[in-house]
Formats: sequence, structure tokens, C-alpha cells
Amino acid sequence: MQLESSASFPGLSSYPDAPARMLLPMQPLDEDAALMLRYQSGDARAFDTLYTRHKGALYRYLLRHVRNAASATDLFQEVWMRVIANRERYTPRAKFSTFLFHIAHNLAIDHHRRSRATPLESAADQDARVNESMAPDHERPDRIAEYDQRLENFERALGALPVEQREAFVLHEESGLDVAQIAAVTNVGVETAKSRLRYAIVKLKKSLGEPTAAILTAY
Repeated sequence: MQLESSASFPGLSSYPDAPARMLLPMQPLDEDAALMLRYQSGDARAFDTLYTRHKGALYRYLLRHVRNAASATDLFQEVWMRVIANRERYTPRAKFSTFLFHIAHNLAIDHHRRSRATPLESAADQDARVNESMAPDHERPDRIAEYDQRLENFERALGALPVEQREAFVLHEESGLDVAQIAAVTNVGVETAKSRLRYAIVKLKKSLGEPTAAILTAY
């Protein structure tokens, strides 16, 4: 069945299947999973809704994970192409966000394996190159100029974390995934995911001090 959407992507023939392994039962069916099933049945508008709802969190997750704006943009496109290519295989055994970020996690890990020797972009360079159309208004640099220095410090501290701890924190912060869902996305046990998140928060608070640590008050 040929589906059309307002979002445009390149051809999908060169993209392998997304992982089929989803660990968490989903009861009841969440709204996003219902939208994905509607898209699977031919409703292209359902995909547009999913894309609009998750594009900001997904892009920020990838940007903070790979720490390179160009690479994050490429991976962002590839994640959505994997979602499209695998729509017929999707089953709602997990929340759609878990399915989406599981794909993103695997692509980001593959990216790191391919480019370990490539120097990482600085936090300041990342901020300058973020695609503002993907971020909500309250996070656009021109709207938060008074917090630029604090956010730069935060990005620097976040970038200094071990990759596993940084990813656990970003998944929790950007996507709202709980510890069990983070464990499913990253293919580790719940206790390991909980430990990574806890250590990330402790290290960030220690690195940032006051008043920048106020960013972490919700954690």
C-alpha cells in the first residue's frame, strides 16, 4: 500500500529492518501506539501526528548523544525512515516512544562505533548549529539568551559523563521514559539503568554547583 505524508524522506530500500525485540508489555494501548496502528492501516495523517509530537525530543536526544549537529540530523532522518520502513512489522508490545528511542539508541551506538576517532563538537558549536525549527519555542537560543551561560555549562558537564550515563539521563529528560523503559531501549537490566541515571544526576549536580544545578531540581 502506498502511503503519503507531509513529511518527505528519501527512498527506504537501503535501510535494514529495525530491531523487533521489545521488552515491555503495554497495557492499555497508549495513544501513540494507536496512531502507529492507524498509520499501519493506511492513515498517513497519523504518522504526521507522531512525527510532530516526537520530533523535538528525538532530535535533542540524538544531538546530546552524538554531540554533532550534522550527525544528529542524519540520524534523525534515518530513525524516521526506519519507522516508515517497518510500519507493517510494528506490534504494540511496548509504548511507541520505547520503540522509537530503541531505534534511535541502536543507530547512535552504530554511529559511535563508526566514528570513535572523530573529534567531538564543542557544546558551544552544537548550540550554534541546532536546527531551531525542531526545538520548542522556550528552548530557542533567541528566547533564552539570559540562560546561555548556564546552559553551556550544563552541556559541558553532560558531555563529560560516560556515554551510558549521559544516554540514560537524556532519555529520561528529553523523552520522559521511566527507568524500565530506559532499560528496554538500551538493552540492560532495570537496576543497571537505574544506577546509570542516578550516577548521572549525582555527577551533574556536583559538576554544576549553584545556580546552574537548579536545572536538575526536577530530578
